[in-house]
Order: sequence, then C-alpha cells, then structure tokens
Amino acid sequence: PRERRRRRGRARARTEALLHTLKRSRRVKANDRERNRMHHLNAALDELRSVLPTFPDDTKLTKIETLRFAYNYIWALSETLRLA
Repeated sequence: PRERRRRRGRARARTEALLHTLKRSRRVKANDRERNRMHHLNAALDELRSVLPTFPDDTKLTKIETLRFAYNYIWALSETLRLA
C-alpha cells in the first residue's frame, strides 16, 4: 500500500487567479495598516508639538526636529530641577 503524503497547514492547490487575489488583498490590508500607523504617529507628533515652546509660534517643526527638541527640552527641564 502506498502512503499518502500529508500537507501541512493550509497548503492546498490554488489557482493562479486565486493566489493573485490573495496577494492583492494582503497588500491592501498591509497598506491600510501602514496608513493608520502613520496617521497615529503624525497625530502624536502634532500633540507633542503643541506642548513644546517654539519661536515663532507658527513654526512647524519636522518630525526629527520635534523629537530632538523634545529630548533637549526634557533634558533642560531635568537639569533645572536637579540644580534647583
């Protein structure tokens, strides 16, 4: 008697059209997740910008400038507390 080979996981014969549809669906979902991630990141950076003192007030810092400024601002506040 011949032994049957077992397939692992969800492996099954799929048509090329079905594979294309699955890949496209996965890509659309991945793009959506990335878009949402960036929206949340940008919202967080906007919130951070709103509490940082900038001169002039209408200056919009870039993402990296915002992070560097926040780091330096927190450091300066910590030093002020340490020396007080």
